[in-house]
Amino acid sequence: MLWFVGTGINGHLGLSLAAVDVLKKCDTIYVERFTSLLGKEELAGLDSIIGKKAVPVQRWFVEDGREILEAAKEKQVALVTYGDPLIATTHSELRTRAAAGSIKTGVLHAASGIASIMGECGLHMYKFGRTVTMMSEPKSAISVYNTVFDNLLLGCHTLVLTEYSHDEQKGAFFLDPCTAVRMLLDVERDQRHGVISEDTFVIVASRIGAEDSRIVSGKIKSLAGVGFGQGPHSLIIPGSLHFTEHDALEALTVSLDPPSDNAKSTRRISVQMVERYAPKAKEALQQMRNILRKEQGNNKGMFEVLDNAEFYIADAERFLSQGKHELAVLSMGYAEGLIDALRFQKGINPWNP
Repeated sequence: MLWFVGTGINGHLGLSLAAVDVLKKCDTIYVERFTSLLGKEELAGLDSIIGKKAVPVQRWFVEDGREILEAAKEKQVALVTYGDPLIATTHSELRTRAAAGSIKTGVLHAASGIASIMGECGLHMYKFGRTVTMMSEPKSAISVYNTVFDNLLLGCHTLVLTEYSHDEQKGAFFLDPCTAVRMLLDVERDQRHGVISEDTFVIVASRIGAEDSRIVSGKIKSLAGVGFGQGPHSLIIPGSLHFTEHDALEALTVSLDPPSDNAKSTRRISVQMVERYAPKAKEALQQMRNILRKEQGNNKGMFEVLDNAEFYIADAERFLSQGKHELAVLSMGYAEGLIDALRFQKGINPWNP
């Protein structure tokens, strides 16, 4: 049988009585150390409580899983994890493989670090959007940036878990929160969607569950000089704030700035496009009309084309006000297409008067 046992957020002291009872009966106990840090003192404390020696294992061992599953066919085996045992997809996948191989499994849930971070900040659980992990590779920041963007468009908060890794020789590595926000600012300079700025309000939760836990909130420019110490760290980029969340952030965190709504200034790309291109298209239309009026000959058909282009611009702005963003962009594209058609026919460029 294979047991999945969570310690909760307080290390070995967070183990339930039921979990301790199960672990004492297990033949083999593995402790994974890649979802969060369980140091030597924690491992020693676990060994002392259960009266036997647990085996610490790395990510590759759990992901491979063959040795764990093979042992669980004949013996009582446990995989001990930080927080709740089924938050990590690696653990859920191992449980699925065990079930597919007719290996009985049991789960002893515990406090989740994710839920604890949300709760300790005083934010409403149901207002969180998709959770994402920030790694130290630059490409990771692009995925995080896009997730924050999508969540803010819905007015939702984003929980950003930061990279943690453990090496027996080098020790633990925690991605520093200041490094994480700098990476997001770098992405903003490339994408320019108005998602992250120096004025973005961010919450940094460090070592939740430990005696020296700390939650600091403020604008990115205010957080830049803060030393957050040892990890693990998590970031929350809040969206729309209920007044009770606003009050909680001021009361429960080290608040460097008044809490602010990051969702207010976040707009869809389609909205940004129409707002940017509509004035330019109107200027180009007027420029084209002025040119045609000065010319000799019958340009009635061309004026009709320009009228249609103007109608499309009006449609784009109306669709935008109705929240029909795709239709707004489509109408704007038709308008620009008609203007460009006349541009090529007449050999003039109204876009650069």
